Amino acid sequence: MTAILDGLTSLFIFVVGLVVLSLIVLFFIDRYQTNDTVRRNYPVIGRMRHILSELGEFFRQYFFAMDREEMPFNRAQRDWVDDASKAKSTNVAFGSTRNLDPVGTPIFVNCPWPTLERDAVKAPPMRIGEGAARTPYDAPSIFNISGMSYGSLSTPAVRALSSGAAKAGCWMNTGEGGLSPYHLEGGCDIVFQIGTAKYGVRDDDGNLSDEKLREVAAHEKVRMFELKLSQGAKPGKGGILPAAKVNAEIAKIRGIPEGEASISPNRHTDIGSIEELLDMIARIREVTGKPVGFKTVIGAYGWLQNLFEEINKRGPQSAPDFITVDSGDGGTGAAPMPLIDNVGLTLREALPMLVDLRDEAGLKDRIRIVASGKLVTPSEVAWAICAGADFTISARGFMFALGCIQAMKCNKNTCPTGITTHDPSLQRGLDPANKSVRVANFVKQMRKEVGVIAHSVGVTNPRGMKRYHVRLVCADGRSRPLDELYPSATKQVA
Repeated sequence: MTAILDGLTSLFIFVVGLVVLSLIVLFFIDRYQTNDTVRRNYPVIGRMRHILSELGEFFRQYFFAMDREEMPFNRAQRDWVDDASKAKSTNVAFGSTRNLDPVGTPIFVNCPWPTLERDAVKAPPMRIGEGAARTPYDAPSIFNISGMSYGSLSTPAVRALSSGAAKAGCWMNTGEGGLSPYHLEGGCDIVFQIGTAKYGVRDDDGNLSDEKLREVAAHEKVRMFELKLSQGAKPGKGGILPAAKVNAEIAKIRGIPEGEASISPNRHTDIGSIEELLDMIARIREVTGKPVGFKTVIGAYGWLQNLFEEINKRGPQSAPDFITVDSGDGGTGAAPMPLIDNVGLTLREALPMLVDLRDEAGLKDRIRIVASGKLVTPSEVAWAICAGADFTISARGFMFALGCIQAMKCNKNTCPTGITTHDPSLQRGLDPANKSVRVANFVKQMRKEVGVIAHSVGVTNPRGMKRYHVRLVCADGRSRPLDELYPSATKQVA
């Protein structure tokens, strides 16, 4: 026993000595280096600022930030998704923590005689592609999964989303990374997104391949095709997948070299005008037989007026079957900060604008509007429907449902929750069977609580909500009806 204690004592002294020696070495290294002023002035201790800065990303949300302070999503939003996805009560006590002063806060106009539960109904399915696609799509859900590519997301994350979407009866957008087996295995409805690099449907030269389009469309569960012109976090720049994430499987699915960064062109090289856009939509719809639309972030909007004019010249069958409008504050795993912060209109401004331009052109019944951008709670989804959206979609909301902790490591292949990494040791923590249930719960609770808002304003289902059912807080602190701020448009008759 004495020998063991003596050994442990010697080991302790050795370790302490080694630590002291290391600190002395670091002291002299820091004192005489010239790259870092803080470390030069405060040797050893100065190193702590980098460590604490890194740890701050993880700990500030737990110890320092108030419920509504964090960006891009605050604790109150994340907690609602977390409770909804776990089928826990989403009720809160003691009053709202939301500050109603900021401009743009929606306030729904409750009526004195809300809809009784016995009179409430589910939002009915809505058909997309009527009169144009050989196989139109009766979309059953007002809330769906937005585009997140396989490659950006991990295998277990895509599996969980696919299975969860099937359980909930909503669609799942593939993102621009192509169609993987994991999208299909859950059995959900799929929207295949065609990005600027044509991943998954490109030939050897990177051009769109009709043959590969037919192969994708042959899957019954692929219901629609979406041309991505731009996305919220990086309008004017294509997708960015770091080389560390481009493994053999992802390279094969996308049709690109393994181990090389996957950088998409900043726009479709074969679409440079309204005419070419409509021609491409017609080509894809003819080849696949399924509804085709496009996704865009609105900044300049004169081109939309010209688009609708050209559609009316060609005839309603030439129109895109849907338009997805993304918010300038949308998210992504990797994008330049100037594009994330300062390019593209937010959904609050862009959505009513797009709806009005479509309606003025008399295309309300032909073109469906899909709203995207930070729609993670029932009030945000309900506002979008009031503003004129036919469907809503979310990406980051579903990441929260999968267990995302907003660690901000999406682009580094080191995601601690296994959602955006291809490191097997990190993926192991994400169980698709468990998370698929959370995904389904999130969708079901979202639809239920949007329905609660609809009943409060006096309609039987969310599709009955109009602009006069919601008010927005304005700069003077007073709220105004949305239909006053954005009067609903109708086709102008000459």
